[in-house]
Amino acid sequence: MTPGSTNVAGTIIGQGITIEGELTSDEEVVVAGTIRGKLSADGPVTIEAGALVEADVSAASLAVGGTVTGNVSAAERVDLLGGARLIGDVKAARLTIADGASFKGNVDMDV
Repeated sequence: MTPGSTNVAGTIIGQGITIEGELTSDEEVVVAGTIRGKLSADGPVTIEAGALVEADVSAASLAVGGTVTGNVSAAERVDLLGGARLIGDVKAARLTIADGASFKGNVDMDV
């Protein structure tokens, strides 16, 4: 990062955008829209409040504020923020579930 620059996500899926298929990124991904299929990122992934992800997700870390239906795996951690909804299995070294989040699935922390 150059001096004076701001930290901006590498890939942003904005509100009103729907992607169907496989999305692969080697940097951070922020989802505010809809993804159906598969999402893989070498960097962190953030699913914002109001976003809908019907996909398997793998990332360095995952923060969920919206709705995810699918299995998720993270090298570091998965955070379910208040208001988040996750239906699927989680594979991560750490999992946090905030008050107000809902989760239905299995957890594998042996990574």
